[in-house]
Amino acid sequence: MTEAELRLILQEGEGYRLDFKEALSDLAEDIVAFANASGGRILIGVAADRSIKGLTNMDEAKSRVLNTADHCDPALSVTFEEVGNVLVVYVPEGNDKPYRCAKGFYLRVGPSSQKLNRDQIVEFLKTEGKVRFDELEHPGFDFDRQFDRQKLGRFLARAGITEALDTPMMLRNLGAANDRPGSAAVNNTGILFFAKNLDHTYRHTVVTCALYKGTQKVNVLDRKDYNEDILSGIESALVFLRQHLPVRYEFTGEPRRHEIPELPLEALREAVINAVCHRDYFERGANVMVEIFDDRVEITNPGGLPRGLKPEEFGTRSVTRNPNIVSLLHRLGLIEKMGTGITRMRNWMAEAGLKPPVFSFTSFFTVRFLRPPQVAQIKAVGGNQRMRDVVDDTVSDAVSDTVKARLVTELLRVVEQGATTIADVMRLGSTSRATAKRDLHLLKQIGLLKFTGPPKTGTYVLTEKGKALLRESGR
Repeated sequence: MTEAELRLILQEGEGYRLDFKEALSDLAEDIVAFANASGGRILIGVAADRSIKGLTNMDEAKSRVLNTADHCDPALSVTFEEVGNVLVVYVPEGNDKPYRCAKGFYLRVGPSSQKLNRDQIVEFLKTEGKVRFDELEHPGFDFDRQFDRQKLGRFLARAGITEALDTPMMLRNLGAANDRPGSAAVNNTGILFFAKNLDHTYRHTVVTCALYKGTQKVNVLDRKDYNEDILSGIESALVFLRQHLPVRYEFTGEPRRHEIPELPLEALREAVINAVCHRDYFERGANVMVEIFDDRVEITNPGGLPRGLKPEEFGTRSVTRNPNIVSLLHRLGLIEKMGTGITRMRNWMAEAGLKPPVFSFTSFFTVRFLRPPQVAQIKAVGGNQRMRDVVDDTVSDAVSDTVKARLVTELLRVVEQGATTIADVMRLGSTSRATAKRDLHLLKQIGLLKFTGPPKTGTYVLTEKGKALLRESGR
């Protein structure tokens, strides 16, 4: 820095990364404040009115600055530059935040160094990733009443882990309990995976799934809230997606048909898992959302990019807020820990001939999958469009396009099997009993199916109208 540059800096005045000091008093507060923020420069020998007072003994000043930096907790390394009789102290942004001096924790806020109170320190620690939700304990969690040992057993079996240790030791090894000898100090990771029901401990851990009519959040056709445990939430969300997104069939002459989902289920699965394991669990005012619109599927979680991951590095590096949660999901083979999920989602959409997913991140992270046009959704070998036209003409307008497309799917199942039960529809379509009954009832109402046989063991078969429709459509 030249003296001319110094004069220009003095004209600008103090700021977020610049502080003036006439003497060496209160130096420690400014050093830790800069280290806890983005780093900065301290100009010693400059008064608050920007006038240069200068230092008489530069070596003594440097020694005192080094001693002050060394006594910060943790110790800090600073560098110097002499500009005339002004000492410029360069304080880098710290790599091991938070830093404190003898008077406490300080943070640079605008042109001043402010002391942090207790709540501000807690918030700072969260922001810097020093406190992780999945490592904390919940004081209200009653292990004897709320911990589900059967869920732990299922997890271990699924992960291929032998139950050779007692429960507290097993939980500690999994990262689901903190190291407290002789007790099961279950942390939030253990609660999220192994609580009997999360509603008893946390309400903001819900995975909310919603189906809308149209392209806006106005008319809700179906909604489910899942909050039993983290794995059930993931699996239930995927079932919801399968229920409400149609598939098409290709018949190639082989004994088994080929089911082709409208959107790649692998990509949707990856997005749901990412949303659940990477969400900001400190944010209690928002849930993971899985939303189906006529033109898209959106999966959203609170919390943007984790600290330490730059926007330009998105999709190439793996940084997580909840390493214990990620570790347990990795043990189950549900995720990789190498930052490949974003690329895989893009590849799956490309392989299906669909537009790439759209990612956005502010205080929320959203992945948007664009659905193909409605006509393309139900197009399959053998004239499905004619079936769709009949359904459109005879089913009430209040029934969504998604449900109409699924009715065509159920009709094709009857064609293939010759007869269908509610249990068949539930099994083949991964639908609930209520959904299966509704679909078959609607097909019966429009005269394409009829029920034959005893009430409990009977089946749905094609009516003459249904058979005529098949002949007309070329099947």
